[in-house]
Amino acid sequence: MVEKPGFIEEKSCRIAGYKRIAGVDEAGRGPLAGPVVAAALILPQKFKASWVDKIADSKYVTETRREFLFQKLNLAAVGIGVGVIDAMTIDMVGIAKACRLAMKAAVKQLDPPPDYLLIDFFELPEVKLPQKGVIEGDTLCFSIACASIIAKVTRDHLMLEFDKKYPGYGFAEHKGYGTRMHLDNLKRLGPSPIHRTSFQPVRDVISVPA
Repeated sequence: MVEKPGFIEEKSCRIAGYKRIAGVDEAGRGPLAGPVVAAALILPQKFKASWVDKIADSKYVTETRREFLFQKLNLAAVGIGVGVIDAMTIDMVGIAKACRLAMKAAVKQLDPPPDYLLIDFFELPEVKLPQKGVIEGDTLCFSIACASIIAKVTRDHLMLEFDKKYPGYGFAEHKGYGTRMHLDNLKRLGPSPIHRTSFQPVRDVISVPA
C-alpha cells in the first residue's frame, strides 16, 4: 500500500509564521538521456480539493493519474516554477549539481516568491531562503509530492518531443531510462545529442570502436 503524504511539515511552517511554502522536487536523476527537471510549487494556505487523496510520490502514480493531477495542480497552485538542466550540462557538472541547479532555477521562477522551502532530501544553501530538507519528502510531505508530479509530467512531455526529434530510441516509451529496449537501440544507433555521455552505459557505447 502506497503511503499518502501529509501536511505535518506545512503546518509546522505556518505555526512558525511562514505563508508561502514551496515544495521542491526533481525528476530525471537516473535516466541515460534527457534533462533533469525540477519543480517548485506553492499551494493556497487553506488548500482543499476532492482529489487530495490521489496525491502521492510521482513514482507510485500511474501515468494517466499523473496527467490528471498535473492539470489540477496547475489550476490550484498559487505559483509553479520549473527548472530544466540539459544533458550537456549534466555531463559537465555532474548529476548531483545539475539537480541543485534545476531546483534553484525552479524556485527562482516562482511568482509570488516563497518565504520557506520544503525540499526532497537535501537543502539548497545557495538559495538564501529558510528551508528544510525532508528525508523521503516526496513520500511524506504533500507539497513535495505535488512538486514531484509537476516535475515528472513536465519531463515526460519533453521526452515525447525528443522522441519526435530523435526517432528510433524509444524515448516516448522509456523516457530515457536504461531499459533493455533503450540499451539495444543505443547500441544500434549510437548516442543521440541528448544522451548523457558521462553515464556508464553511454560511455561504454562511445568507447566501442566503430
